[in-house]
Amino acid sequence: MTTTGLSRSLVTSLVQDAATAPSMHNAQPWRFVHHMPRLHQVHRRGDDVIALYGDPLRAMPRQDPDHRALHLGCGAALFGLRVAAAHRARHAEVLPFPSPGDPWHLADVRIGAPEDDDAALDELHPALARRHTSRFPFTEERIPAEVLDGLRAAALLEGCRLVVPGDWHADTVMDLVHASELFEAADEAVRAEIASWTRTGSAEDPETGDGVPAYAFGPRQYDVTSPVRDFDSPRHLPGRDSARFEKSPQIALLGTVGDTPEDWLRAGQAMQRVLLRATLDGLATSLMSQPLEWPELRFDARDPGSGIGYVHMLFRLGYGPAGRATPRRPVSDVLVVD
Repeated sequence: MTTTGLSRSLVTSLVQDAATAPSMHNAQPWRFVHHMPRLHQVHRRGDDVIALYGDPLRAMPRQDPDHRALHLGCGAALFGLRVAAAHRARHAEVLPFPSPGDPWHLADVRIGAPEDDDAALDELHPALARRHTSRFPFTEERIPAEVLDGLRAAALLEGCRLVVPGDWHADTVMDLVHASELFEAADEAVRAEIASWTRTGSAEDPETGDGVPAYAFGPRQYDVTSPVRDFDSPRHLPGRDSARFEKSPQIALLGTVGDTPEDWLRAGQAMQRVLLRATLDGLATSLMSQPLEWPELRFDARDPGSGIGYVHMLFRLGYGPAGRATPRRPVSDVLVVD
């Protein structure tokens, strides 16, 4: 791999694409540093590096004390960076956790000449801008088996497993989702943390480049079958529609054998790959992390017969409104050029 001499405009566009990634409550807990090669180092291998850091100021100590969800979001941004590089005829070589003394330094990414397997990443690029979380009802139309097989394959390409649960396991997972709603309602600190990342658009709560805006809440639910977190439950914003959600949500579980930061970063990349593949396949998607935020519920989400040791994300998949784009922080807020 040779040094590329990345221009400022190219790095900006790469990071802009990467930052379309999903993250818990749209906190966008990532920071990129572009290490430019010095003039006398132009011919040295790997001098032009984009480093990825987690941002501890955007952590959620009550809901994510171990920073697992933070790593998932950063992993999703890392995969987006790989897709963006492939789209621009570059190859992104990822070196995870290059600084043992700095746990927030999640990866170094060296950008070089394209490689044969980059075409599959480039194919996903149109979905970066189209992928949005949908908190709207989906239809009862079932997803074809070949589409689900493609999503499983996407997860495997990133070293993870995607499991589509059978009826009994799906019922168990949905029970955990509803149990997590009760846990959340009873925990004042969790409710306060969620509220701090919720944007109502009122004069007292102006819109920003992060968090979940009111237009992304989706409709209120008529009953208790919805798997979607209701960010508006304590406020009851006026003018919000109500709707009945699908009776049998189609869900999938993403997991790994281990439960280390390396596994979390890998799972974040797999999460984004699955979401982008689903978007290209015409599916609407949303993420259900609620039961995974409670240690007493998370272990029960796994299927003992699946080979998954730890579940990192629950997907809700189906056919319906794709949802609107949520705001993103300016690239100048998340990119430093060194």
